Amino acid sequence: MAYLIDTDTIIFALRGDDKVLEKFKENKNIPISISMITYAELIFGAKRSQNEQKNMIKVNHIRDIYPIEELNEGVMEVFADIKAKMFEKGIKIEDMDLLIASTAIYNELVLVTNNTKHFKNIPNLKLENWKKD
Repeated sequence: MAYLIDTDTIIFALRGDDKVLEKFKENKNIPISISMITYAELIFGAKRSQNEQKNMIKVNHIRDIYPIEELNEGVMEVFADIKAKMFEKGIKIEDMDLLIASTAIYNELVLVTNNTKHFKNIPNLKLENWKKD
């Protein structure tokens, strides 16, 4: 088992959430990565913050610690397949969330997020919530 950490969980850790930090410690020997989308969202957040330079240092540190799962042809094929099936059923999900989920599915990773409601309808996606578990 390996984990793909969603943006919200990274932010909880950066803010010192005890429960989330404990889960990171418990899983320190399990591979952990972030998606290219999470990386972009973290940069966006840093650039919008009141202390861009300080927050970019944190983002760069996260990038150095956790590998970034690239968006590749396989991820895009999973994305298109799921989006088409969900569209037929009338289920809408934001493309960025679906790209994160597709990254997890393609790479056989468990997605760690507190936004389980955004992801619960995606087939074959394994979820954990370190904020509530």
